[in-house]
Amino acid sequence: MSQDFIKTEDGVEIFYKDWGSGQPIVFHHGWPLSSDDWDVQMLYFVQQGYRVIAHDRRGHGRSTQVSDGHDMDHYSADVAALTNKLDLRDAIHIGHSTGGGEAAAYVARHGKGRVAKLVMVGAVPPLMVKTPANPGGLPIEVFDGFRAQLAANRAQFFLDIPSGPFYGFNRPDAKVYPGVIQNWWRQGMMGSAKAHYEGIKAFSETDFTEDLKKIDVPTLVMHGDDDQIVPIDDSARLAVKLLKNGTLKVYEGYPHGMLTTQADVINPDLLAFIKS
Repeated sequence: MSQDFIKTEDGVEIFYKDWGSGQPIVFHHGWPLSSDDWDVQMLYFVQQGYRVIAHDRRGHGRSTQVSDGHDMDHYSADVAALTNKLDLRDAIHIGHSTGGGEAAAYVARHGKGRVAKLVMVGAVPPLMVKTPANPGGLPIEVFDGFRAQLAANRAQFFLDIPSGPFYGFNRPDAKVYPGVIQNWWRQGMMGSAKAHYEGIKAFSETDFTEDLKKIDVPTLVMHGDDDQIVPIDDSARLAVKLLKNGTLKVYEGYPHGMLTTQADVINPDLLAFIKS
């Protein structure tokens, strides 16, 4: 076992990076990526004097391609195993997309006494899928379509997402970065097809309403109003109403992947919230 892995109770090896010293910031990546998606933030914050930690979710990146446990209960418990092993206290948790759900679930269920603040960026809570109680959600057919495309040709599907809606590269005036598309594809293809397939249910059908109600630490909800992956009206605008101590910051015209394409704006805003 290298020092870059922790082992969970059910035997999954979770890969993580742990750089620097100071107040810890824990980063939670989106589907179907890895901790590498946080490179820009980790380099920025380690230079600002923080300890930065990011893990690859089970079945993603360099973590074990385990058959089971691709759900928010396991995802959040895996984070708890990591934070307990590293004995992190006074930590800031920052989650993007699916990772925003994972971070919220961790803080609500396992983070008591260990967490200072929470940030959710382009995050999936409270609930993505359309239900009678969530009429503004996306129809289940959208997610069934994701599953069908992944099962049929994952490599092509994982090129189509970042080439188009994820970073807003399908917008007429967008500046397209081929390296960003390739890096998204690289991260996705490192992970397990089964974990990615089952993870779609985890990010789309998990209802985080009760988790959000339990969170009492200061929480910043950041979202682009041109997010084509997680539409803002059924996510951030609803989530902030459920939080005891939440603030919503809306970025006009920004895409789902704004942490990468607009890092020069987002990183200083994250720093200001952490220092506030």
